[in-house]
Amino acid sequence: MRDSINFGIGFITGRPNVCKIINSYCKYLDSQVKKADVDVNITVFILFDLAYQYTTRTDFYGILPETYKYINIKYITPEEVDETIKVLMSKYNLKKSEAELFTGKGYGKARNAILYYALQAKMNYLLFWDDDEYPLAVIRGKNNVTWKKQPTILKHLNAIKDADITCGYRCGVMSPIPFIKYNEDFNETIYKTFIEGISNEVISWNEVKKTRKKDGFLGYADSNILDSSPKVISKKGETPIIYGSNLCLNLDHLDKIPAFYNPPGARGEDSLFACATVPKETKVVSVPVYHFHDGFLKFTNLMKEKYPNKPLSVELDDNGIEQRFYKATLGWTKYKPLYFYINDNKNYRKIIDNSLNCLERSVDIISKQFTTCDFRNLISELQTYDKAVETHYNEYLEVNRIWDEIKFKIREEN
Repeated sequence: MRDSINFGIGFITGRPNVCKIINSYCKYLDSQVKKADVDVNITVFILFDLAYQYTTRTDFYGILPETYKYINIKYITPEEVDETIKVLMSKYNLKKSEAELFTGKGYGKARNAILYYALQAKMNYLLFWDDDEYPLAVIRGKNNVTWKKQPTILKHLNAIKDADITCGYRCGVMSPIPFIKYNEDFNETIYKTFIEGISNEVISWNEVKKTRKKDGFLGYADSNILDSSPKVISKKGETPIIYGSNLCLNLDHLDKIPAFYNPPGARGEDSLFACATVPKETKVVSVPVYHFHDGFLKFTNLMKEKYPNKPLSVELDDNGIEQRFYKATLGWTKYKPLYFYINDNKNYRKIIDNSLNCLERSVDIISKQFTTCDFRNLISELQTYDKAVETHYNEYLEVNRIWDEIKFKIREEN
């Protein structure tokens, strides 16, 4: 048995809320690793983007002095990401185009930057954690809800020893889709048509309808899952569902860990990462630990342990939700062609044509329900990314080739 483990936590963030999360839970994280059967050193990597919400640099330096008693902090600044590109070119003989494909601005490239710095710092495991998630499970009763703190690190530590990747569960705001009330212009048929237009491996009409009916787009933790054991979810040749947060990578199994990629301006880096695990026959294990996803930052008091005892809801007229929803639909639309090109190439043309048809029949009416968004843009974006799908597929293959070429060199040289 090794003497110690280096455990990294990676935050890719554009919101100062990340500092509140780290300050609120650093002591709790430390208390978990003290229960492990080996010494565990926690390093939190904070890669921040100043352009996301037009923030200032000081917004991300709100880590309290006492936090450093429990965890190490490593900032990855925009300048350091730019410098990494130069290092990859000079140290590992990458072309500029190769280095810029691997890291830089964008969700997938930012995750790759954290991977690079985690290897440099000799991390054994790396847990990605979003800046709008709290280590909490909310369980719904008949007339109330209960809350349970979640030992995220401990659960992943116990499971990842015999796995390549471990991933937890999510409750709270399951997606940035707000609750929209029907009216005489906007009915269930139109909404179903729109959702089918933007649907992907996670978003489907059945899921949207089920959540809408029961909980106002809030998902609750399953007590049966909380009491269960880890289980293998990847099958040979099958793409697992992987979320980008509460996701832990075993960096001691580098040969099984792919790189991240998303088409320019798109999301889906976690879904496309899952696609890349298939040819590597990566062992992916789900662990029974939840994060509460606060997608609209409506429940930040949870970090102060102020727990509501009544069911929660998020509605369309809540401040800021319109734009978040709109940006999410754009991100989904932009990665949809590549995802299905990889996973269902035989039916690719049928899937994209059906999506276009659904959007053409619904976006005008959907746009009328919002005051700040024009969902007609989704049609042109889907057409653009459909035309570019082969280019994006070649980039997806190339970024994984680059990563496979350099990852062992990075580990060996540090």
